[in-house]
Amino acid sequence: MSRGEKKDWASISEKLHKSYRGKIEVLPKVPITSLDDFSIWYTPGVAEPCKRINKDEDLSYEYTLRWNYAAVISDGTRVLGLGNIGPSAGLPVMEGKSLLFKYLGGVDAIPLVLGERDPEKFIAVVKALEPTFGAINLEDIESPKCFYILERLQEILNIPVWHDDQQGTALVILSALINALKLTGRRIKDTKIVLVGIGAANMATYRYLKVAGANPKNIIAVDKNGIVHPERDDIKREKDRNPWLFKVAEETSPEIRGGIPEAMNGADVVIAASAPGPGTIKKEWVSKMNKDAIVFAEANPIPEIWPWEAKETGAKIVATGRSDFPNQVNNSLGFPAVFRGVLSVGAKKMNDDMFLAAAYAIADYTEKTGLSKDRIIASMDEMELYVQEALAVALKAIDLGLARRKISKNELEREIREMIERPKKYMNIAIKNGIIEDRRE
Repeated sequence: MSRGEKKDWASISEKLHKSYRGKIEVLPKVPITSLDDFSIWYTPGVAEPCKRINKDEDLSYEYTLRWNYAAVISDGTRVLGLGNIGPSAGLPVMEGKSLLFKYLGGVDAIPLVLGERDPEKFIAVVKALEPTFGAINLEDIESPKCFYILERLQEILNIPVWHDDQQGTALVILSALINALKLTGRRIKDTKIVLVGIGAANMATYRYLKVAGANPKNIIAVDKNGIVHPERDDIKREKDRNPWLFKVAEETSPEIRGGIPEAMNGADVVIAASAPGPGTIKKEWVSKMNKDAIVFAEANPIPEIWPWEAKETGAKIVATGRSDFPNQVNNSLGFPAVFRGVLSVGAKKMNDDMFLAAAYAIADYTEKTGLSKDRIIASMDEMELYVQEALAVALKAIDLGLARRKISKNELEREIREMIERPKKYMNIAIKNGIIEDRRE
């Protein structure tokens, strides 16, 4: 495959990480011109906001950084492309995620890697951190543990909890699929869908496909041991440890047996989030799908099937996780705006209705700005997408009574736009004035 000369990103990244010694830092946002100013920002003046928050904890969203503060929390047990590398080795990834939160969503995010792998103790730590943050992003936690941790934290915390490997991936997949179905004249309730891989990403995709109206009996899930069904010995044996997989086995098409080729025969859509290819999905399997097939091959760095191979054998629309192919389905189109939305109104929860609001906002924005078979989802450089997506999430939270803050739509949109634009303005000023030194070659 010839795609021109490739940069050695690994070498470049290693050198720059070592040079900068971290990607984010804490900077003051209040004016300090003399030490007397600390009488305002610290003692004795700080006692007054403390007293007010003591009477009403929700005032912490008005008097402190909490209103715009998120934690990126991981135990490093399933880092994308690296596996179980532990918390310290996973820290650069969490830093990078925090940087994306700030640059794309204007969210102040801090990476927190925990040296605790026991689910109950992990949950207890996050619960203890709740008073500091306005929202929690879970990251790179192995399954099935991640399913339990997310569900439990959503139950006991009074702030939004999001697992990006689950919900973030499902969000952008659903957004892209909504538009792909429009282009091929399909309704989601009648669409036959195959999920290749049923880990964190596709487990959430399955859940939100149902929320969006898909019929579970039109869905077939396949893992490394074949089609998921309730009679499989391994699934029955692991029922107590992984009830989520057993539920998929019970709800989906139970009569079909075999592997990926059998599952794809007569399917409309295949969504693969599994082992990198090429060859995980073969051309001849795509040829057995229905006319105008839709293929999402999300594995990185190599998709399960090359886009041109899928199109050669009948796929009308192909999406991958890569930026060098059309239709990149990337989580970064989702989580910065979702968090911008929930934080801007002090949301207490992130529920299915808010998720769907985000999904349809992405799909609608893409359609309004030019929908085609090679553009079923917008790209990361379209900043207006983040504004509209965040606004949709925030307004839905208000509509559902989940927002702590009352604010008009116009004022909310103005504030969201300002928060999203601000990091880019700061970055330009900081680089121009040498506050941030550009050491890239």
